[in-house]
Formats: sequence, C-alpha cells, structure tokens
Amino acid sequence: MAKDKIRNERLAKVAQLREYGIDPYGSRVDITGMIEDVRAICPEELAEGENGPAVVVAGRVMAVRDMGKSKWIDIRDRTGKVQVNLLQKRIESEEKWEQAKLIDLGDFLRIDGEIMKSRRGEVTVFANDFAFLCKSIEPLPAKWSGLKHVETRYRRRYLDLVANEDSLNRFVTRSRIISFVRRYLDEQKFLEVETPMLQSIYGGAAARPFVTHHNALDMDLYMRISPETYLKRLLVGGLDRVYEINRNFRNEGIDTSHNPEFTMIEIYQAFADFNIMMDLTEGVVSSAAQEILGTTVLQFGDHEIDVKAPWPRRRMQDLIKEEAGVDPTDDEAMRKKLIAVGLDKDKVAALDHDHLMAEVMDEVVEPTLIQPTFVTHYPASLNPLCKRNADEPELTDRFEVIVAGMELANAFSELNDPMEQRARFEEQVGSSDEEGYCNAVDDDYVSALEVGMPPAGGLGLGIDRLVMLLTGQTSIREVILFPTLKPRTSEEIAAEEAELEEEEEGEGE
Repeated sequence: MAKDKIRNERLAKVAQLREYGIDPYGSRVDITGMIEDVRAICPEELAEGENGPAVVVAGRVMAVRDMGKSKWIDIRDRTGKVQVNLLQKRIESEEKWEQAKLIDLGDFLRIDGEIMKSRRGEVTVFANDFAFLCKSIEPLPAKWSGLKHVETRYRRRYLDLVANEDSLNRFVTRSRIISFVRRYLDEQKFLEVETPMLQSIYGGAAARPFVTHHNALDMDLYMRISPETYLKRLLVGGLDRVYEINRNFRNEGIDTSHNPEFTMIEIYQAFADFNIMMDLTEGVVSSAAQEILGTTVLQFGDHEIDVKAPWPRRRMQDLIKEEAGVDPTDDEAMRKKLIAVGLDKDKVAALDHDHLMAEVMDEVVEPTLIQPTFVTHYPASLNPLCKRNADEPELTDRFEVIVAGMELANAFSELNDPMEQRARFEEQVGSSDEEGYCNAVDDDYVSALEVGMPPAGGLGLGIDRLVMLLTGQTSIREVILFPTLKPRTSEEIAAEEAELEEEEEGEGE
C-alpha cells in the first residue's frame, strides 16, 4: 500500500536524523510569537540591503516547494500560515542542508531568520537556521486538500483539525463563544461555580442516567444529568447569582442534536423569574452572535435566522392549536395527530393528557419553529422543580427556546416551597415513568429549601447547540471535538483505510 511505503520512508528519515545526532522529537522553543503576531511585525518596506526583524517561529509544515538550492515551505499554527525560504547558501553547513532534504509534510519545525516580504510581496521568513521539533510518520490526508471521510473526521479529530481549516476555525470559534458567555455573565455579577458530577441522587431533568460504583464507599453513584439542585442549594447559602458551564451525561439516544456527553450552562438568579430569564437568554445569544460574527443574522441549513431580540413569546397551548391544528384539550384529536406523524399507536394510547401535549409539541410543533421562539406555560406535571403559574396552577412559569426546530434552552421560575417540593418528588418517584426526574426523594435538597431559598429564575442553555447555531452546523458531532461513537470492528477499520487511500489516490491523479 502507498501509505505503508510513505511510512517506511519516513521511518528511514527518522533513523537518518538520529545518525546525524539530531533528536527528531525536539524540545522547548522560545518563539517570537504565534504566526499571526509574527506576520504583524513584518515591515512594509526595507531600505536596500536592510534585513527585516529577527524572529523565531514554529509550526507544522503544510507545503514544500523544492527549487534545488532553495526550498519554499509553508508552516502553520492555529493563528495562520507563513511562508519560509530555506536557501542553501544561508544555511550554516552542507550537512545541515542535507538534513533539510528530510523535511516532509506534517513535520513540526523551528525556524530562525528574518521576516520580510519576498519579491512577490508575500510575507516570508528567510531562514538562517531550522530544527526538527517532531517528525511526522503517518502521511496526512489527501495532500492537504481536506479530510472528507465523515467517520474518520469524528474518530480521528486530530487529522480533521490538521486537514480541514474550517473545522479548526470552528473549534476556535467554540472557545470564543464560551469565553464570551463567561464575560457576559461575569459583568452582570454572576459567579462561576462547580458542583458534583457524581451524585447519589440524580435529578434536574427527565433523563436516564449512567450508573457507576464507588468501591471505597460501596455505593452506586450517577453521572449527573443536571447540576440544578446543587446550584439552587447555593442560592440558599447566599450566592445569589451563580452559573456553571458543566458536562452532563444522559444515557439515551444519539442523533444530530444529541450526544450522551454534552455541555450546558446553567444559570440561577435570586429574586428573578422566568420573564427575567427570557431577557437573559435573548441577551446572551444575540450578544454572542454580534460579538463572534458581527451580525445577528445566521445561516443554518436552508434557513436564515435572526437572533436579534426581542423574540416571540408564545403559549404552548396556542402553538398546538395553530401549528398542529388540534385542540390541546382534546386527547383523542392529539392521539390521532401523533399516530398520523408516525408514532407507535400503543405508545400513544398509554400517554396521559399532559404527555400527549408534550409529544405533540415535540413531534409536530417544534419542527415548524425556525426563528427563535419562547414557548411558555408547560403542564406542571412535566417538571417537579418548577413554580406553578399563579393564575393557572395546572401550568408552570416555564419556557423552552426553540430555534430551527431544535430546543436551545429551558428555564423557569424556581419552586421554593419545601412542602410542595417534597410532594412533587414523592409523586415523581412513585410514577411508572422510567425517565422520571429523580430516583429518590432528595431529602437534603428539601431540607435546603426549608432553610429558605429566595424566589429565583433558572436557565439551562445548551452550549453545543449554541455553537451549532452560531457556526451553521446542523449536526452536533461537528461542534464536539470527540463525539461518542461505537467502536469499529477490524473489518470496518480495514474498509475505511481502503476508502481513504482510494480517495487520496483519486485526488492525486
């Protein structure tokens, strides 16, 4: 195979470098700066005979153009790319020039030289010296034209980041989005906190948990599905504005908007309610778009979406009537609608009124909501931690944000009545719903409420989905560096390797 041949050739070059007494896997480099910073100090013009500033740069070799007694090399770090000129007469010895012949695509190099513009006006480091920092053994994909095999891009993200500049930039953007959200909340006097990822009682969402066992304590623990009840304990303790950017784990299905391990931000504000959380959600999302993209108008799949505030605020019951075309008080009509869109007849028959509304919302209404929309006033039975609406106690002061048919955020006015909270927990634990909100009555949390928790608003915002929205990606796997994937069989690996090699050979023709 061509790939094996290249690998063997590169291993031979590693051996040659060692014969020269050179470590092919070098050590620390005191660089002048990252490549974008080094490019910025390149002078526009130089007097005749004058050299540019001396610099030391480091990066991965992205291209090599061999001109005999000179080499033109492109090196890259995550901030950009710069051209390097290796000229035989500038290199200190014949032996060093022989070493330059061992440079391959994918190697990491240190370059010492002067930065100035070439005759063609290209910013260039004219090298006086170079050193190998890491010799690449495995050939990189498709001669840098991009790694296209989707499964390989997810499983071997390091190749994807090297070969696909769009992918690298997307994850740089993800980091910038998270940093902005932190700054936005910090400026409003929220405190970032940390709460347990291993919990003896899980709660805060309707999801099936992952279970593990702690040997020393001889007890089962659950990977958290939400940090909610711990964050609200902090409101009790006097930390009246808190947030956590957290990893949650839910043992459920995988699709384009779900991964078992995912990132959310949960935010709690004392003396607030779900209306204030709506304002906060609009502010975070629209400000992030403006900061990162310079606009609030986004392209997401086939849709142009404007996240500029304010967003429509619509009651769940009204949307079911208007978008699904059924009366939300008519259980039989809702059952017929769900069966018509493909849900299992027996499953639908077992649903009570509130769960029928939830299913119609999920399956029929949400796909029609493209522009950001607050959907409000969900049934009280669907969330045991949410405060009831004062005028309609069978409903709650809760909202979900739906955009492009996808849930982006969930929030509500927090229940702070300890007696009602205990009763709600007991009702949930006694339910036959296998995806209930809690596995036991959380006595410690109820005790915290008895100490006294101020009225509050809480918000959970999906970071992965926010990144999807702001980067125009319709699959969550494109915004998670290492998405959860099923291990491959040896036959599948061999088939993928063959497909990749065929792809590379096709591009080389």
